[in-house]
Amino acid sequence: MTQDEQQPAGGTARTVSVGIDIGGTFSDVVAYDFASQQLFSTKVPSTPPRLFEGFMRGLEKVLETAGAQPGQIDRLIHGTTIATNAVLERKGARIGILATDGFEDVLVIGRQRRSEMYNLFIDPETPIFLAPRRRIKGIPERIGPEGEVIRPLDDDAVRSAVRELVERHQVEAIAVCYLFSFRNDDHERRTLEIIRELYPEMPVSLSSVLDPKFREYERLCVTAFDAYVRPVIANYVAELQARLHQLDTGIGLEIMQSRGGITGADTVLEKTVATILSGPAAGVIGGRYVGERAGINDLITIDIGGTSSDAALVRHGKPLIGSEGTIGNYPLRQPMIDVNTIGAGGGSIAWIDAGGGLRVGPQSAGSNPGPACYDWGGTEPTVTDASAVLGYLNPDYFAGGELRLSPDLAREAIERQVAGPLGLSVPAAAAGIHRIINARMADQLRLVSVRRGHDPRRFTLVPLGGAGPVHAGRLAEELGIASVIIPPSPGVLSAFGLLVADIEHEHSMTFAQPTDTVNLDAMGEAFDRLDEVCREKMRQDRVPLDQINVRHSCEMHYVGQSYELEVPLASLELSDATIAQLLEGFHQVHEEVYGHCNRNNQVEIVNLRSVHTHALARPQLTHEPNGRVTVEDALVARRPVYFDEFSDYVETPIYRRERLPVDQPINGPAIIEQADTTTIVYPAWQALADTLGNVHLTRLA
Repeated sequence: MTQDEQQPAGGTARTVSVGIDIGGTFSDVVAYDFASQQLFSTKVPSTPPRLFEGFMRGLEKVLETAGAQPGQIDRLIHGTTIATNAVLERKGARIGILATDGFEDVLVIGRQRRSEMYNLFIDPETPIFLAPRRRIKGIPERIGPEGEVIRPLDDDAVRSAVRELVERHQVEAIAVCYLFSFRNDDHERRTLEIIRELYPEMPVSLSSVLDPKFREYERLCVTAFDAYVRPVIANYVAELQARLHQLDTGIGLEIMQSRGGITGADTVLEKTVATILSGPAAGVIGGRYVGERAGINDLITIDIGGTSSDAALVRHGKPLIGSEGTIGNYPLRQPMIDVNTIGAGGGSIAWIDAGGGLRVGPQSAGSNPGPACYDWGGTEPTVTDASAVLGYLNPDYFAGGELRLSPDLAREAIERQVAGPLGLSVPAAAAGIHRIINARMADQLRLVSVRRGHDPRRFTLVPLGGAGPVHAGRLAEELGIASVIIPPSPGVLSAFGLLVADIEHEHSMTFAQPTDTVNLDAMGEAFDRLDEVCREKMRQDRVPLDQINVRHSCEMHYVGQSYELEVPLASLELSDATIAQLLEGFHQVHEEVYGHCNRNNQVEIVNLRSVHTHALARPQLTHEPNGRVTVEDALVARRPVYFDEFSDYVETPIYRRERLPVDQPINGPAIIEQADTTTIVYPAWQALADTLGNVHLTRLA
């Protein structure tokens, strides 16, 4: 964006950047004014299914808090779970699929894997809900494994199939996935032309554009998922842009991608599947920023909201990024931050199973009707209700006092549906709810650390989300983590992560050649094509091409292996020495991931990847210590709080976060309250505020 474009009518300078992250219960909003170097934040209830209403409500509220006008907004970045929810709730578009004749059943066959080997009644583990067999049409055509045309595309067959899909089956989008189109995309592009001739407005997803790599099932899945969410995302973005136009912001919308970079809304519509992990990715980027400022490069983030919790690992200051993720139980071959998500949050419902055991989640009360203590009509006992009963939450200061909790309603719900049936006291039942949800989230943290070969005891835990600091101490105990860092505003850190992300574009393609016979010229030409795709997307985002950082890498494996490891390429000045360095890098990564390597085995380059990044101006956060001398100055109350160590309520000091002095320890049990969250300092833990506004929790014994 040029300087002239940044000046709205009336001459008011554009100095305010806004980040909005929509969660299942609350939407988090932050605004940073670069002129005054002030950060403002707020929370508003999410408004499913019309999420854009909560978006606009949050935007207007944060502008009011900041004393800013819509015309002062410089950038507006959004983290969204629209695509994720569309898939998980089966509310995507009605799609049709065009496949190579004879390969119509790839989506049904999948990889023939069974997660439950001896379950005779297991549900299908391929995403057949995307398109039943009658909406998958075989097209006479065939591209060979080297890109040669074996059978020309039958244009008339394409026309006939498309007309049937649209007129008979009323499809809203079409996915095109032909055999070996990653080698030669002529047939897919010709198919697109024919569809455009017949139905110019029909959304179309091409596998050769979205995922030009081998393995037909995975490529078909990502293409079909893109078609499935494309109309949903397009309609949502169009509604937001129309609302922003009415508000007279004069700027475009930017959206977080699953890999942790942002792009313009118009650009993201070309590859909507890249937003599947948009919201959780923002939280990881925010957590990385907190660690970076505190000088901590190895950390585990856990974002605990009202509906779910998202865990990820950051090592050497970089989030772990996988080349293939999952959505539900289905493969989604898109590069994304390695985030593990489970249905565990403040709104998770406690219930008794058929065997009389206590369960928590994955069902959630969400924001409507919400936990019983919200008094919004919810009657099911939730984790938040348990927190209220245990005394962890201040009924008069929840969400900064904007929502007054009713502990009596929480107590009634737990008594009626948990404590009574189990023959427990209400506090014991509430403590049991917490133990169960903590155990589930601890297992989640093990999946992103121990399962990836990392010892969690060597990492610092960074909790975020409204419920993160409530559970952080217990989670750290479960994993043997001795240090926890609570950011200044953990409840809105996902939204803040949007403001510290960079514009980023990635593209990859198959390039299957052994390292000992690799064609360096062909490899260089392939990287040139990848770079041009990324540069074009940067042009669409109006990024100066001389301000781009470019990284190249190769996905490699030992010949015969089914999975690849990504290895950075030091330089595009390709030579035998470059390949030797690449080969040695692969052996090292393989040993790091799997615990062994074999330098005598033949290694194959499978895929090439190019990543282009443009760094944006980051907020310069400042923290002014309040000058108070002792922690007693921050003490605002005492109240009975239940802790497992005592199996009872104990009189506990309550501190206000913004009043904490620097480097003055607070020994648990204690509670630290702030507008967007509550931090529990459990027994045998100590809290200490630093000069950056963080609170460090340290295990004492």
